[in-house]
Amino acid sequence: MNKTIYHLSHIDLDGYSCQLVMHHTPYTIHSYNANYGAEVLERLNEILEALQKSKEEAVILITDLNLTASEAKWLDNEVRRMTDRGRKIEITLLDHHGSGQESADRYSWYYLDTTRCATKITYDYVKKNLEIDEPVWMKRYVDVVNAVDLWKQEEEEEFEYGKVCMRLITETRELNRVIFSNEDRAYKLSLLTHAAEMTELPNAPILLDESIHRLKKEFFIDEEDNTLDNLATKRIVALLGTKRPLMTIYYKGYKGFMSYGVGNTSIIGNGFLTTYHEYDFIVDVSYRGTMSLRANNGVDVSLIAKEWARGGGHPNAAGGRIQGFKEQYRYDKAKAQIERLIDASEAVAGKLEVKREPAI
Repeated sequence: MNKTIYHLSHIDLDGYSCQLVMHHTPYTIHSYNANYGAEVLERLNEILEALQKSKEEAVILITDLNLTASEAKWLDNEVRRMTDRGRKIEITLLDHHGSGQESADRYSWYYLDTTRCATKITYDYVKKNLEIDEPVWMKRYVDVVNAVDLWKQEEEEEFEYGKVCMRLITETRELNRVIFSNEDRAYKLSLLTHAAEMTELPNAPILLDESIHRLKKEFFIDEEDNTLDNLATKRIVALLGTKRPLMTIYYKGYKGFMSYGVGNTSIIGNGFLTTYHEYDFIVDVSYRGTMSLRANNGVDVSLIAKEWARGGGHPNAAGGRIQGFKEQYRYDKAKAQIERLIDASEAVAGKLEVKREPAI
């Protein structure tokens, strides 16, 4: 099988564990993650856009996500349009949620089994149909995920270890999964790999529980040790720096940087502005449309907050809530909303006052 695989999976332990299994296959894999709801279609649209730019044979693999009847019909139609034009594209959906029964009854590519978690379904599917370089820990780890995802408390050892693995994923939030999707996924899969390698150790649940902080730090440590917050901030600032061509915005001649859902703006924003001096301000917009602005004496961001969202604050720290902001699952669409806001604000607002500290 030389096809490229576009793999969409859920954002919980089961979903990422499906991707951990696929990570040990020899195929070219482009990975995506989504929570339920509108994000599923958004990610599938991303996959279809990528396929339209490519001429290769491909498989759309969906794991641990059920599709409604309308979603499944839409995807099936979109892929049929491509195959009618000579493309070789297949769909494989591996899931265990009973809510997908209607779609599973209608489409041959929709495999549903409510007796196994998606990780176990994926593992068994790969063992039967694909190639895999299977680590010694994989079967045991799959059993761990299966026990906790199906809440099989009678399988005590696997269940207890699975609970810690579940928390390992739910509490791993240092990287934003919208603008740092690949990095965030690599982070989670790295942690899960370490966890999987520890499954056979004595007192494994306690040992993993006590190791989580250390494992997180090891992922971020570059040269010198530091607190997890400082290590993560340094990495985030560096990652933001690589995205400057994409995330730069301008307002009345001032150069700004827009992040989306990163949070911790006081620390990360200050770190960014002291690293990249060419920027006058940084704004982080949350998924619900609240925004947090920071400056380093380059511009009075309280005036920006007032003009954009009737907000306010201080010259170097301000915020507000954008009326009518629609949550987005892609950065480019979130930025487009802010750029429309900027255009409208520039049309009605006056000049911003600049407050710069005298050079010492």
